[in-house]
Amino acid sequence: MGKSFFIVAALVLTLGCAKAQVDPVSSLNSVDFESITLEIGGKHYEVEYAKTFEQRAQGLMFRKALCEDCGMFFKFSSPKFAGMWMKNTFVPLDVAFIDRKGVITDIKPLTPHSLESVGSSKEVLYALEMNQGWFAENNIKVGDQITID
Repeated sequence: MGKSFFIVAALVLTLGCAKAQVDPVSSLNSVDFESITLEIGGKHYEVEYAKTFEQRAQGLMFRKALCEDCGMFFKFSSPKFAGMWMKNTFVPLDVAFIDRKGVITDIKPLTPHSLESVGSSKEVLYALEMNQGWFAENNIKVGDQITID
């Protein structure tokens, strides 16, 4: 009985440790996002809104797919030369960097899982991440205006 008890106890502890190793990842994906409506080129798009540090840090990590017109709008705490990376991000994205007046300064591709920071060419207050190719498919270019509804 002593040996059986030891084996069962070891098995329970092992399973408990395995569960504990999985939970931290799921807790990283527990950040909630509000939505925001943007007007771009006369069309309205509702996207997720990352305005807090925790929301910006989470971004689109761990997502396996985005719907056609889905994306995330980031508001930084103040205008800055911003950079975005793709740690734990599976979906190929493009990022539009946007100045405080709502003008797109750059549109750049982002590579899934890349730790390379892709930066803006000017100080910006916002960024918009969408599926890769979305800006080109919707004829949205550098210099276009984005209005927050």
